[in-house]
Amino acid sequence: MLCQEQIDQYHQEGFLVLDQIISTETLMEIKARAAEIVEQWEPNTEPAIFTTKDNNRSGDHYFLQSAERVSCFFEEEAFDKQGNLVNDKSLCINKIGHGLHELDPVFKAFSHLPVLGDIAQELGMKEPQIRQSMYIFKQPKIGGVVNWHQDATFFYTTPQTVVTFWFAIEDANLSNGCLWVEPKGHLGPLRERFNRNGDNVSMITLDNTPWPDEKSGEPVAVKAGSLVIFHGLLPHYSAPNRSSQSRQAYTIHVTDGKAKYAKENWLQTKSLPLRGFNN
Repeated sequence: MLCQEQIDQYHQEGFLVLDQIISTETLMEIKARAAEIVEQWEPNTEPAIFTTKDNNRSGDHYFLQSAERVSCFFEEEAFDKQGNLVNDKSLCINKIGHGLHELDPVFKAFSHLPVLGDIAQELGMKEPQIRQSMYIFKQPKIGGVVNWHQDATFFYTTPQTVVTFWFAIEDANLSNGCLWVEPKGHLGPLRERFNRNGDNVSMITLDNTPWPDEKSGEPVAVKAGSLVIFHGLLPHYSAPNRSSQSRQAYTIHVTDGKAKYAKENWLQTKSLPLRGFNN
């Protein structure tokens, strides 16, 4: 699947873009299924909101239990001061997570495509294991910022092995909040760890290296159907979406079963199968 130049680019730059490798028909199927999940979902009296401004999730049972469920989270700006949705529910959802890759038939089939296993192997993974999946809406006008971070913060392994597969379900550009990355940033240190102890979670600082900004970062504008693959230590972020177009994407996080997966990681697999792409 990958040529040597692409493999070298991934290891040197920390990310790789494969342009428009997913068919329009598959994209439409994925997008329609995500909309159906949202339509069928009934929020609780205290709806869950996703934000990266505050990582304190202690006691947030809805979030902690979402590790092996299909759960919906609202955008941070989904509600007005009176607590009412600012738009239709379908236009206020931030994401669906985190067990889509095993619990939903449409996403399960997509997440376990053998070609993804081929890519993981070519990038050096010995025993790929899908840990998490998310469908991200990045809604028009209210799509929230995702601050600079590294995915190894949330999926710590020894040695570091987490790889992110980020699929553009719709076009992603500067106006609707595309990804930004810091090229070669994966060669730097891990700055934080997101640790869990029972129902308590905390963000632990490991290194005070400053986060990049839009001067040192690089936007990754891609067309629908493209796949962005990035290293777990690569700093990345996305700006708010203030445009009239959503920026829908689907992501899976994969670790290597040959590495030690930290017991402190917030997401632990207890009931779902922990497997890769080819089985």
